[in-house]
Amino acid sequence: MITRKIKKSTRQLFSDLYDLGNVLGTPVYVVGGFVRDLLLGTENKDIDFVVLDDALRFARRFKRKHPASSLAIFQKFGTAMIRFDDYKLEFVTARRESYTEGSRKPKVKKADLNTDLRRRDFTANAIAMDISPENFGRLIDPLRGSRDLEKKTLRTPLDPDITFSDDPLRMLRAVRFAVQLSFQIEKYTFQSIKRTAPRLKIISQERIRDEFNKIVLTPRPSDGINLLNEACLLDIFLPEFVATMGTEQRKNYHHKDVYRHTLQVLDKVAADSDKLDLRLAALFHDIAKPRTKRFDVGVGWTFHGHEVVGERMTGAILRRMKYPAQTINYVKKIVRQHLRPMFLVDDVVTDSAIRRLLFLAGDEFDDLMTLCRADITSKNPRTVRQHLQNYKIVMEKAKIVEEKDRLRAFKSPVDGLEIMKIFNITPGPQVGRIKKFVEEAILDGELPNEHDAALNYLLENKSKFILTTSGND
Repeated sequence: MITRKIKKSTRQLFSDLYDLGNVLGTPVYVVGGFVRDLLLGTENKDIDFVVLDDALRFARRFKRKHPASSLAIFQKFGTAMIRFDDYKLEFVTARRESYTEGSRKPKVKKADLNTDLRRRDFTANAIAMDISPENFGRLIDPLRGSRDLEKKTLRTPLDPDITFSDDPLRMLRAVRFAVQLSFQIEKYTFQSIKRTAPRLKIISQERIRDEFNKIVLTPRPSDGINLLNEACLLDIFLPEFVATMGTEQRKNYHHKDVYRHTLQVLDKVAADSDKLDLRLAALFHDIAKPRTKRFDVGVGWTFHGHEVVGERMTGAILRRMKYPAQTINYVKKIVRQHLRPMFLVDDVVTDSAIRRLLFLAGDEFDDLMTLCRADITSKNPRTVRQHLQNYKIVMEKAKIVEEKDRLRAFKSPVDGLEIMKIFNITPGPQVGRIKKFVEEAILDGELPNEHDAALNYLLENKSKFILTTSGND
């Protein structure tokens, strides 16, 4: 029985909500993802409820009864969100929706439970559960969503063209659910996504970004991205990545399909890390190869500077998709530096080279090396072993240098105020140049990363700086 899977604390919550519904004279049902996941064998703490009267009044009364909970009212959408203990509860009034062409803002009217279920995205999410004592756990499943769950199939309650046109974000949700749950999108539903894909353009970048993040965070993100591409959705919001597809050939030369290579790298990074920002860096690390591709006779295809162009492209794309500044700066840094460790393994690994790598990568050094190891996608086992061994040497050398020089979170040991005092100058470019002089000496190993040593070095080399009487250029 489904009710055996419900925890005691959740049962008590449902009992309290049922009693509140009795006081207010309105039935309340659990619906959506909680019921779906329960049928699949798991219980989550995000629970949606349909109230057959006024959901906002219901939520406010629950808040009054539980003052420690937090309440957010979304009057425009007729929904309320409550955080109670470790639960996230959403209440919505049972409603019907109608849309006009060219808009995704529906006209809303109150309705019964069955009508409300039909407006939902997929039949698997359109199953309600009774929480009354006499019928606890009884399923209300007019659209046979439980059958689709058994078949591991995603299907829309209504004509999919209508469902996806009304709310185009549901197309991304279809892909996300498919990869999260290992489901198949029903054939006619998938064809509808391909037909309706251009309508995704009316959805805000923030909402697209949030769904895309969930796909990138799945155990094997390449499955989701491939599905987005097959569904003609990827080109709508990430055309730069679609442009990496295809293998060029010229005489006896060819290069790897950047699209397939990137997805291999992404999956390998995903196997090592749950960090969203690092996975995004894996996705964008070769994004500029199509723009930097050149053919050099005798060498073959080259992509000189793709890490520099890629840094710029990555910043522009992530800003367009409304990612936070912290994420943008992190991903740009990893993309810009992703070739540097590879250059190190081709030569003798000097302390100076390691210092510069640590300085440039900073706190992201370990993540950068995770990406570099994942970037080895050769089918030649010997080549793979050699590259991994080389990177191991880089890591070992970096550990020694880091312990000695503390460059992971490097800051100049002499600050701008000290420099201005020593040289009797005011703030300006000259201060930065002098500070850079000290930093370069540390990175070259001419002096240790210590304040007194750096200060003495600066005083000893004071004559090298030609200053104006004002101290500024």
